[in-house]
Amino acid sequence: MIKKRPARRPLGLVAALVTAALLTAGCTPSSAEERQPDERPLALVYDGPQGCDDCAPAIAKVLRTSPRHYRTKFVKAPLKASDLAEAKLYVQPGGGADLERTWRDLEGSADVLRAWVEKGGSYLGLCFGAYLAGSNPGFNLLPGDTDGYADSRGAEVDDDRDTVLKVTWRGKPRHMYFQDGPAFHFDRGAGTAGVEVLATYPGNGLPAAAVARYGKGRVGVSGPHPEADASWYENAGLTNPDGIHPDLAYDLIKATTG
Repeated sequence: MIKKRPARRPLGLVAALVTAALLTAGCTPSSAEERQPDERPLALVYDGPQGCDDCAPAIAKVLRTSPRHYRTKFVKAPLKASDLAEAKLYVQPGGGADLERTWRDLEGSADVLRAWVEKGGSYLGLCFGAYLAGSNPGFNLLPGDTDGYADSRGAEVDDDRDTVLKVTWRGKPRHMYFQDGPAFHFDRGAGTAGVEVLATYPGNGLPAAAVARYGKGRVGVSGPHPEADASWYENAGLTNPDGIHPDLAYDLIKATTG
């Protein structure tokens, strides 16, 4: 019996079929997307056990939709220098209920984080994360310290309930989601030269959001929650008279990162 040899396809036809297969699979060797790295800045968002399931995802979403379209990565303690090496921003979200307990988790990361900020990194602390930017206890990143707004003289909120608070942001009245956030007490003198107060609280005018220099880096803090989305208000049965907009969060992020 004579065996038939398989017919040979012309080389041109073979090349055409290979190219078609690559195009169909979306794997073209000339794809610019495949060759170029993602150049969006990286933001690390702490997502350790501090009591709020929505807090880290909420600020991560805002970062991704902000004008700089950050890449986000969730991290836990202890932080290492290698974790921070490629990051532009580190975020300590809100949501905690026990400052001392959370500080025990984070204390071992303090030296690494301070060194990174001092060399040019940016720290963003929201509510509980803003308390942790202070020193009692905390990362000691501020020229001063924090204390609960509800405990301050003249405060319009005197308990820890979820509420909508009218602040003054860059000279204009704005409403923000608030739940037992800190006010900031900055030292007088040369240490405050690098402090920019973005917002003040009603009743007593204490700083509600600010950005401070720390070495070559910056530290942004907010007692109220500029990152709160519609679900936060709905779950708490609250309404924001201004509507729900991310512009204050974007402003704080931009001021913090320069």
